[in-house]
Amino acid sequence: MGAKQKLKIHKENEKADGKNKSLPTGEPDQEDHVEKEEHPADLEAELESAQKGAQEAHDRFLRVSADFENYKKRSAREMEDFRKFANESLVKTLLPVVDNLERALDSVIDNKPADDPIAAGVQMTLTEILKIFEKFHVKSIESLEKPFDPCFHQAVMQEEADNHPDKTVLKELQKGYLMHDKLIRPSMVVVSKKKESPENQKDNETPEKTKAKN
Repeated sequence: MGAKQKLKIHKENEKADGKNKSLPTGEPDQEDHVEKEEHPADLEAELESAQKGAQEAHDRFLRVSADFENYKKRSAREMEDFRKFANESLVKTLLPVVDNLERALDSVIDNKPADDPIAAGVQMTLTEILKIFEKFHVKSIESLEKPFDPCFHQAVMQEEADNHPDKTVLKELQKGYLMHDKLIRPSMVVVSKKKESPENQKDNETPEKTKAKN
């Protein structure tokens, strides 16, 4: 076989090998197949994790917002209370002064004529203090002839009374006062009680009392 013929056969073999390499084998690459199957699952997991994180962040935001709103409301209430009751200690200090002026005025009126200058001076001083009280929204509690209320009254004694319902305020020994709607001093009062029947009085008598009567 000559050299030309060998060269021709060699070239034909190279062409055949090139065609075989370019032809698909019909078997898909296994790694590519696995990668294509796992990729959507990874994306779904990442999406779910991101959604969960976003929901947690949103919940934290709502909690922080609610806490901040509550803080603002609480601060506003505290500031309002401070403004309303800033002069409470001063008012409490003046209450005994008012008590003494009222007692002095009652005494002067009972023993002096209506145009007495001392009575006029006491009345003027009392009026000015009560104007200050009114400015600070301080007012006395109306107690006489009212039902006893432990929220506003302090009972110091009881008296039998036929012409009053049970637990009615008969006397006011010391006035009580409110500042806005807050009690700053209760009224000291005498409260009515039902008169005991003779039978109850007899039942309540002790042997010592019976001996004393005899």
